[in-house]
Amino acid sequence: MEATSLERLQKVLAAAGVGSRRKCEELIGQGRVRVDGVVATLGCKVDRATIQITLDGRILPLGETKRYIVLHKPAGILTVMDDDRGRKTLSSLVPVAERLYPVGRLDLNSEGLLLLTNDGELAHRLTHPRYSHPKGYTVLVEGEPDDAALEALNRGVIVRGKPTRPARVERMTEPPGEPVSPSDGFAENSTWLHFTLQEGRKRQIRRMCAVVGHPVLRLVRVSIGPLLLGQLRAGQWRDLTPSEVRRLTLDAGTRKQGS
Repeated sequence: MEATSLERLQKVLAAAGVGSRRKCEELIGQGRVRVDGVVATLGCKVDRATIQITLDGRILPLGETKRYIVLHKPAGILTVMDDDRGRKTLSSLVPVAERLYPVGRLDLNSEGLLLLTNDGELAHRLTHPRYSHPKGYTVLVEGEPDDAALEALNRGVIVRGKPTRPARVERMTEPPGEPVSPSDGFAENSTWLHFTLQEGRKRQIRRMCAVVGHPVLRLVRVSIGPLLLGQLRAGQWRDLTPSEVRRLTLDAGTRKQGS
């Protein structure tokens, strides 16, 4: 008898572009996933070659071609593809046929680099706390942080009762160029900083800067690991090149926390 290839259901869902493994586990737990018509349970294993999986009644195409898109998210756009309250979402900016999901988040008023993909395994590795992928941000803050404030940000500050991991925070000697700030320059009584973080807690940079007394005026993500925002203007997007996909996949597959 020919051996079957069994995989955990959440891994198969992630590979089909449903979302990260954590998100897929949530969907399974909510009873929204069925395998051959039967409500799925966490931990079950399936053979993707012989079964039919549905999500909310829709059949999932398990052999869908992978797609990778980099987007410059403007402020005022939710980092989701759909919203039942009618607010502006990513799907209004990237109207493609594939069912894509954002890797990680940017809050409503933050801008910059977002990766959209249906590669659930890559999304899992880029977002799971076990892995450590540096992300770069240019940040405009109120006032002029002194050396003590920068040292505190670099060393780590207490945010909601928990210390942040050490970061790299530096003053920028001149404003960032286009497309980040074609006309902003240095606003009066403000400072551009460059952050490199190894973690991604909710609203982390905004809360870190508030702790040291320099609230954020503008926040733009410019890199995720080897992936760069480049010259994309707000609202623009493009497909990753094959070499970018290889570099990102290699980085995601080899990097561990603390590396």
